[in-house]
Amino acid sequence: MTRDIRQATTEDVWAVHETARESWHAAYDDLLGRDRVDEIVDEWYAIGEIESSIDDTRGRDDAAFLVVESAADAGSEPTETDERCRGFAHIVPWPEDERVAYLVRIYVRPELWGEGIGTALLEHLEAECEEVFDRLRLAVLADNEIGVSFYESRGFERVGTYESDLGVDLEEYVYEKQL
Repeated sequence: MTRDIRQATTEDVWAVHETARESWHAAYDDLLGRDRVDEIVDEWYAIGEIESSIDDTRGRDDAAFLVVESAADAGSEPTETDERCRGFAHIVPWPEDERVAYLVRIYVRPELWGEGIGTALLEHLEAECEEVFDRLRLAVLADNEIGVSFYESRGFERVGTYESDLGVDLEEYVYEKQL
């Protein structure tokens, strides 16, 4: 299956929301609990919030909100569950340093983990932003072994640790990669 990576549109909002919910439950239910995950997704991935994020990146060379769909799905009508969104990623400039891109979010539907979708998204983002930025930065929960392993295996180095506001006794790692 080939993949199409493209700038998200407001037509992708529901699919992004559902991909986020599935991914967060798969990655964080054991750490945060199902109810807390639902609260976070409902807040951070509210339909209006996603629309705003997508609109904010449109036409910019220093920001992107990308979705991955399979080539077979490209141009097809959305289904009730809208499986067209296999994964998505969102970058913006780091507020304190315009030469650093901040990977706000990158998620892939859990049933597709390990199929190279996250890697394809990351490589696409890196290629797009290497002329604008020097480094790519992100934060991930320290106890998210899948996420930590993913970033480390793709050349990211841990540059910091801080206490997460997502839950008691949780830390987040800050990772960076030179572009």
